This record gives sequence, C-alpha cells and structure tokens, in this order.
Amino acid sequence: MPDALITYELLLRGVAIGALAASAIGIWRAAAGKPTGLAGLLLCLTAIAHVLESSGAVHAQLGPAMLPVNFFSLGGTGFVWLFVVTLFEDRRIEPRTLAPSAALIVLGLFAAEGAVRPLWLLHKLGEAGVALHALSIALRTWHGDLVESRTQIRVPFLAIVALYVPLNAGFYIAASYGLQLPMRDLVNAGALAAIGLAGAAVFLRAPGDLLGAIKTPQAPPPDGADRTALDKLETLMAEGEVWRREGLTIGALAEAVGVPEHRLRPLINDHLGFRNFAAFVNARRIEAAKALLRDPDKARLTVAAIAYDLGFGSLGPFNRAFKEATGVTPTEYRRRAG
Repeated sequence: MPDALITYELLLRGVAIGALAASAIGIWRAAAGKPTGLAGLLLCLTAIAHVLESSGAVHAQLGPAMLPVNFFSLGGTGFVWLFVVTLFEDRRIEPRTLAPSAALIVLGLFAAEGAVRPLWLLHKLGEAGVALHALSIALRTWHGDLVESRTQIRVPFLAIVALYVPLNAGFYIAASYGLQLPMRDLVNAGALAAIGLAGAAVFLRAPGDLLGAIKTPQAPPPDGADRTALDKLETLMAEGEVWRREGLTIGALAEAVGVPEHRLRPLINDHLGFRNFAAFVNARRIEAAKALLRDPDKARLTVAAIAYDLGFGSLGPFNRAFKEATGVTPTEYRRRAG
C-alpha cells in the first residue's frame, strides 16, 4: 500500500482508538462497579487491541511488542458477547459468562503457536458462532425490554455486529489463502473508526438506566390512571397468578390489565423497578419455587415438575433463572433448606 494510504490508515486507526478510549471512559463513568461497566471496559480494551492487531503497518512498527496485543484481541468476540449478556440480560460476570472469551483466547493461542490450520479455522468458526449467539440474544430479548434507552441502541448494535464481523472474517480468510485485497487495511481502519465514533456518541452521554447503574429513572408518583393500572396489574399477578402461564407475553398482560403495551412497559420499569419483562415474571416464579423447594410435604415433587407448574417451558431456563436469582441451583437450594 502506498505511503500516503498507510498514513491515512494509521490516522483512521488513531481516531478509532481515541473514540474507543472515550467510550470506555463514558461507560465506566456511568456504570463503575456494575457488570455492564466492567464488560464495557473489557470490550473497549479488546477493541483497541483489535484496531492495532488488524493492521499490517502497526505490526511492522511494533514487532514483538504486538504479542500482548495479539493475546488480548483473540478473545474479542467473546467480550462482545459478555457485554451483550450484561447489557441486555442484566447478567452478572462469573466464570460461566467469561468462558467464551477464555475459550477463544486459548484456542487462538494453540492455533497461532502451532500454525495448525484446522485449529485456526475452528477459532474463526468459534468467533462467528459467538457473534451469532450475541445477535440472537439481542433479538430474543428485544420485545421484553422495558428500558427505552436500551431498546434504542439495538438496531445500530445489530447492524454493526452483522456487518463488521463477516467483513473482518472475510479479510482474514482471504489473507489465509494468499489473496491480497486492495486497500484492505484502509477499509478496515475506516470501518473501525466509524464504529468507534458511533460508540463514543452513545456512551459519552449514556443515561444511567441504559447500563444498569440505576434501576430506573426518577419517575414521578403514578397519577390516577397509572395507579389504577398498577393496582390491576398487582391483582392479576398476586391473586390471578397470571405469571404461571407458559409463554406469557407483555402484550397479553397489557390486554389483561386493559392498557396499551407501550404504556405498561414504563409502568413496570419506572414504578416496579424491572428492566425486562422476563425478570418481572420470573421474580414471582422464583419466589414460588423457593417456597415449594422448602416445603417438606413437596419433597417428592421433582424440580422439573416445579418448573413446568410455574410456567417455565423447560428445565434449562428455570435452572438458569433460579441460579441467577439465588446463586445456587434449585437442587442445591432444596438440599440446603432440608
């Protein structure tokens, strides 16, 4: 690539690094000590590593100093996934949520060190699979999201991941077959600069509720109509036990309450403190499950039977929701209660 184009490329990469650093500051300022704050910081750091690692010109300048950068960039897609699950699913950072990044780093190290092509391809396929799963989470949790600021960033996030990941993978795969794409590094640098600037624009002014730093914005007390709707909602949940319905949606609940769905969402978020609909419903289910698991008269009732009775479609989601809420599995909870 001509020297002038290399200069432009490095300039764009500098812009990307500066924008990502600004995003990291914005995320940490809004959510320091929160799972999204740490996940966002890790994401920005690994993205900076990728900005450096994906440039032939930077490699030529830094040489052996690139080794720690390359190491950190190997798990980049895993850190994207980590940010997604902490942001959109409000999950904690624990060994299970760090596993995708760790697996990609380990696999990438073995692939690079031994120059083993099957392992290298497996690493790239793993990155694609993790990215697709992150996209599926963002899509799956969209309709049940109760935080307005969080729903607004889904479209740009989905667009960035869906467009950039295949572009980047295509560059790497083409290079592995000896195909020299013209201005590849310059195009990549421009894409990264655009992504970095978009992230900075969002996260430098991110409201606290977006990143989970506060549960909800400071909402005024409910007026007469809202108070009536909240009372009806409480009656349906407490006395009617609508949360037992498998596949209950916010649309169906809004219809039962007698208010539009777009009005019920902020009522649950602002006044009851829930960030997504699944958490709102599962809070009732988990409390009921804990009572059944503590009851010696229900000792013969299997965990699966409890899950189905409380509205879970299968055992897996029940186990995950229960452990997320209590820190232990239903079986372990029952054993300790006994």
